[in-house]
Amino acid sequence: MHGTASIYGFLAAGGLLAVTPGPNMVYVMSRSIAQGRTAGLISLAGVMLGYLFYMFGAAFGITAFFLSVPYAGAVLGTVGAAYLFYLAWQAVKPGGRSPLEVRDLPREQPGRLFAMGATTSLLNPKLAMIFLSLLPQFIDYQDGNVLRQSLVLGSSLIVAFASVNAFVAVCSSNMASFLAGRPGLLLAQRWTMAAVLAALGAHMAVDALKLGGIA
Repeated sequence: MHGTASIYGFLAAGGLLAVTPGPNMVYVMSRSIAQGRTAGLISLAGVMLGYLFYMFGAAFGITAFFLSVPYAGAVLGTVGAAYLFYLAWQAVKPGGRSPLEVRDLPREQPGRLFAMGATTSLLNPKLAMIFLSLLPQFIDYQDGNVLRQSLVLGSSLIVAFASVNAFVAVCSSNMASFLAGRPGLLLAQRWTMAAVLAALGAHMAVDALKLGGIA
């Protein structure tokens, strides 16, 4: 791995993305609000399968494929930026809802909660983007032990994401109840989330242009 400053940069970027709402967080949050914290934690267990899939996929060669295909990184970055802009628009569009607003979801059995969490995670473009584009940038390929570096960095990301989502699963119901009668705070939360997502999307778009040799 690169120097200490670079590792801190990786952890800072990963931590920021961990607290940015995405499909996994919204799913865990919705289940926790609609069915209780136990359902949220079971859903999170399924979500973690996706984390492990992408970590081992990156460690054992998916990353090498993207690095070897011309402009693959730029294309992936562009798609990721577009997805973040889409999430930002979903947060503030007319009729949009905060992920903390209570949803009327049908109750599901633990096995289905786990399976739905795994499916949501595996199909999550944000997760794919992080492990396939962010992680490789912090690997020192001159060091010679790429697998070990990938697993160490990937594990630190998984810990960050799992910790944030576990907090969401435990606290969502209380937060939703607190905000239920405070539409002003819900609106502020939506716009703050949209601003963060748009800023990340803009940063990723610039990086994608650099990878493509445009900027």
